[in-house]
Amino acid sequence: MAEKNRCQWAVNSMLKKYHDDEWGVPLHSDRRLFEFLILDGAQAGLSWSTILAKRTAYRKAFDSFDPKKMSKYKASDIRRLMKNSGIVRNRKKIESAVNNAKKFLEVKKEFGTFDAYLWKFVDYRTIKNNYRSWKNVPAVSKESQEMSSDMKIRGFSFVGPTICYAFMQSCGMVNDHIASCFRH
Repeated sequence: MAEKNRCQWAVNSMLKKYHDDEWGVPLHSDRRLFEFLILDGAQAGLSWSTILAKRTAYRKAFDSFDPKKMSKYKASDIRRLMKNSGIVRNRKKIESAVNNAKKFLEVKKEFGTFDAYLWKFVDYRTIKNNYRSWKNVPAVSKESQEMSSDMKIRGFSFVGPTICYAFMQSCGMVNDHIASCFRH
């Protein structure tokens, strides 16, 4: 049986599974959107495969990405997380996750859902690109710059335009599967 044609970055079984089952699939669950926001922020400066390999440990360490619980984390929780070898032990990223939980709850209160807030940046529908090669896929877009700017004004952290674009790709706001990929 022939191997499926995938985007060039899906190079091992873990990345292939993520590519085939999750990446680019429109997400509307607030909890899952929050999870990807935290994971994409944790990925800054690292490979996505590093974060995917740690995702189960992240879920356990961060109370299954429950923003209400995370928003109440204290200094003792930060110290606990800094000792957890299953996650990226970067104090700024951990503190950002706690901060972003608080900001998530504020946005949810204002917009009803985090989903409604996020998807407005793409006019509530997936942007479907048609790139022929992964090297042509941009690291940022006008929409990711707008999202980043708005999120920073609201007090979110680790939400630069590149992180926001990766987030938009991961939760299906942008479909950047290359044209020859079976998921395109």
